[in-house]
Amino acid sequence: MLLEEKNGLIVGVANKASIAWAIAQSAAREGASLAFNYQNERLRENVEGLVGDIPGAKAYPCDVSDDAQIEEFMKTVGAELGGLDFLVHSVAFAPREELTGEFVNTSRSGFATTMDVSVYSLVALARAALPLMRENASILTLTYLGGERVVPHYNVMGVAKAALESTVRYLAHDLGPRGVRVNAISAGPIRTLAARGVSGITKMVEHHREVAPLRRATEQAEVGDAGLFLISSLSRGVTGEVIYVDGGYHVLGTLAAIG
Repeated sequence: MLLEEKNGLIVGVANKASIAWAIAQSAAREGASLAFNYQNERLRENVEGLVGDIPGAKAYPCDVSDDAQIEEFMKTVGAELGGLDFLVHSVAFAPREELTGEFVNTSRSGFATTMDVSVYSLVALARAALPLMRENASILTLTYLGGERVVPHYNVMGVAKAALESTVRYLAHDLGPRGVRVNAISAGPIRTLAARGVSGITKMVEHHREVAPLRRATEQAEVGDAGLFLISSLSRGVTGEVIYVDGGYHVLGTLAAIG
């Protein structure tokens, strides 16, 4: 029961395939009390249906692109839980048209939207959650190898993930003196709702299974357990890090990855 008497906020669950949901399941298994958000009414039923399986958990409306909603969300969470021991940020979005063709053709509006939702939301949530954070609290976000290397069709989302990883380091520096750790998990390709917008995701998963050192695709549950490590006291000396959960794929050179 690593998280007994600990409170956590999970932002970004869309359905049962979400990485955020896998982390939530691992956290609940270890005794955490959890709160969730749903972006809009379209997603409310999905999220509330999942949350209903976790005793005591509740979901509240919050669009992370709206500072007023974030503020109200944190007020509600504070009233319900009293304080936070961890925050999981699993939010990413790019307009579908920005994930096809060449990156050089990225639109100004598409770039701005992607960075706002996928990167700035972490800053906004961290700032709003800070008054609720207890001693030795943890913030965790999700990134991908496309932030370090060119991945076909990932385009502006790759640039956003690079910015997200830099944001992790800057937040780790700012919040460390306040006892808050900030880290990221770089998971292998998984067929989540967000990933469906990336052309060729099925081929990416198959390629990963064929050439990653562990010779298998990344599973949500193993990302969930890595998340458990980073939000628990087991990782109390770790901050500003990107932890890879991709079967070792990130260690491969270009020729090895091609096979």
